[in-house]
Amino acid sequence: MSTSRPGKKPAIQITQTDFDKLSLLAESATYVSEAVLDELTAELDRARIVPDNKLRDTVVRMGSRLRYSTNGEGRDVTLVFPGEADIAEGRISILTPIGTALIGLSEGQSIEWVARDGRSHRLTVESVGAAAETQKAEPQAS
Repeated sequence: MSTSRPGKKPAIQITQTDFDKLSLLAESATYVSEAVLDELTAELDRARIVPDNKLRDTVVRMGSRLRYSTNGEGRDVTLVFPGEADIAEGRISILTPIGTALIGLSEGQSIEWVARDGRSHRLTVESVGAAAETQKAEPQAS
């Protein structure tokens, strides 16, 4: 199990397809805060890019169904593009602080993330299911 020390971000991996789509989204999205876009760009910059078919199913990618815990509470979510987000259905947008924190993490990894209220939290990915075969929504520039 791989965890990170406080303040040090864990190594992450992202598929080439997710990297391409998320890079476009980070460059073109005008409807989210600059801080969220900066954090997404920073995560993309530090990620190891791998071919789509080489990423293990235990790594969070776009469309992954996963379970994470923070402050002792577990939550089941799916990481999605903004047009698919629905918090009531557990579909978390990549363009949220927690969505950006989740991308590229493997089961067992932990990361600190800052919520919109400025408070720092630590989350741990408990399990990752395979990503959906097709992703209907593409990044949307607005």
